[in-house]
Amino acid sequence: MGRLDEMDMSILGLLQENGKRSYTEIAKLLCVSEGTIRTRINRMLKDGVFEFIIHMDPNKIGLNVQAIIGISTKLGHQEDIAKQLNQYQEVRFVGAFSGRHDLILQAYFKNNDDLVHFVNKELTKMEGIISADVSIELKQYKDSFSYIVEQ
Repeated sequence: MGRLDEMDMSILGLLQENGKRSYTEIAKLLCVSEGTIRTRINRMLKDGVFEFIIHMDPNKIGLNVQAIIGISTKLGHQEDIAKQLNQYQEVRFVGAFSGRHDLILQAYFKNNDDLVHFVNKELTKMEGIISADVSIELKQYKDSFSYIVEQ
């Protein structure tokens, strides 16, 4: 993948504002041909620069409890535990971090009982977990997948 140029970044910015924008509309806004837009978008998709996804509001689909869980692991177990966590539908994000916790995950549950089951039954099945620090979201102030900063 070559470096992204100003045109690529403009295309990404427009798609980020409205992922349903047509190639024709983007071409008109950037004063280039539709073929140019189609070629560049296809290249960026192929190179994994971005992907089209549907971002849902968890509360509106019945996932009323969001938890951030910090996990401390025994040495040598971090990667295996991360792989196991990836298999759970409730888990949206798993990352290795420096600091207090070795892994931090974000997960969504229908209710507190489902969260308690996950922590007390599912996490306890994983060899190598020393502790889990569970924080429940009380109020959300921002949820964005926007990475492009306007210049």
